Amino acid sequence: MKSLKNKFSALLILFCVQFSFAQDSLKLSHQEFLNIVKNYHPLAFRYQLQNKIANAEITKARGNFDPVLAGKLGEKNIDGTKYYEQRNVELGIPTWYGIDITGSYNYLDGEKLNSSETKGGLYQFGVTIPLAKNLLYDKRRAMLDQAKFGLKMTEAEQIVLTNELLLDAENTYWEWVKNYEIYKLQKSAVEINRKRLELTKKTYEFGERPAIDTVEVSSQLQGFELQERDAYLNFVKSTQELQMFLWKDQQELYEISQLIFPSSSLDEHSGYSDYEFLVQNVQSRQVQNHASLEYYLQKQNILESERRLKWQSFLPKIDFTYNFFNKENYRRDFLPLFDNNFQYGLKLEIPIFLRQARADYEIAKLKISQNQQDSQLKTREINTKIETYKNEVNNYFTQIDISTKNLNNYQRLLNAEETRFSNGESSLFLINSRENKLLEAQEKNLELKAKFLKSYNKLKWLNENFLR
Repeated sequence: MKSLKNKFSALLILFCVQFSFAQDSLKLSHQEFLNIVKNYHPLAFRYQLQNKIANAEITKARGNFDPVLAGKLGEKNIDGTKYYEQRNVELGIPTWYGIDITGSYNYLDGEKLNSSETKGGLYQFGVTIPLAKNLLYDKRRAMLDQAKFGLKMTEAEQIVLTNELLLDAENTYWEWVKNYEIYKLQKSAVEINRKRLELTKKTYEFGERPAIDTVEVSSQLQGFELQERDAYLNFVKSTQELQMFLWKDQQELYEISQLIFPSSSLDEHSGYSDYEFLVQNVQSRQVQNHASLEYYLQKQNILESERRLKWQSFLPKIDFTYNFFNKENYRRDFLPLFDNNFQYGLKLEIPIFLRQARADYEIAKLKISQNQQDSQLKTREINTKIETYKNEVNNYFTQIDISTKNLNNYQRLLNAEETRFSNGESSLFLINSRENKLLEAQEKNLELKAKFLKSYNKLKWLNENFLR
């Protein structure tokens, strides 16, 4: 069963990638790769856990409003004298507006009780009301508000961090594809020049070509073989970089036992046709709806909540407490409240110098000002990125168009040179020169396409960061 489970996990990881291209090799598409990163990468999983932690913080803050049930049972007896026997049950209910409600039943009996104690069963109902400090806002309400803002803040941060991870992964994928296609170009050039060398050797044997031509072709072949080895090394390195994003279930790194190859190509990307729509879409967005700015907005709400809480320290603490009593088996007599069976108290605390209150309040205001500056800086940064990525995409697309035309011209020049060579009007040196220029143009074209896609991805994931 364990072996079967491991095989099934591996199958999920690779999303049904198919065996093809070469012996013992796998092909991985762009979408399959992104799905693996989204579902199995440890950072993506960690960001999801942050949201769960923020939700738990809200539950924790709500716990400050939970009713509390308490009980007490006790007796003291020395030398046969029962000093006291006590049984007590109490329920405390904190409310949203800082008012605490209590209800209890207390039974007390004994021979050594204080004169203020009441024998027998006694029911009690009480309320404590803050008349100044903590009436409009208190620590319990502040903690709950801050936990709610913290959840929204975490969600916004999670969106940005996840999209940054996916951007990094996607750009790594297309860099891998580019290196693979350059390797295929070099491999193709090597094959062409091997055939050309064989043909040149035969024409030399028939006396149609001088021996120096075989040296020329051989030298060209060796140059291409060196470039092929270098291209292959770059492809292997980029495969290793890609592996850092390949994970299995339970956040285990997927070890690549054989080379994998892309099933997507640079030319197949939809960005070439819909990049203008993406640019327009990003430009139509409201910058304040970006998740990065939502993060600072929720942080501002948390700091504002803290400022309101610190402001309460300037107020005198005046707490009014009233308790109504009713002895067991006695007639209930509620009204008037201050006539019989009651207890009340008024507690007053007035800070004299207010040094701590003034310092805490000033710190809270400075943090708000600091966050506002950070938000303005982030707004400027987002606007700058939008303009930068937009210009990059437009510029690279234009360069690709020019490069493609230039590539076609080099291909025609090579074809013409080969025709002239077959007519005895050219040389292998000129053919090699044209071929080198064509290969350079092909590599340049692939480099530009990779740069375009990277800029396109930056713009795409920036657009994904907008909440509305």
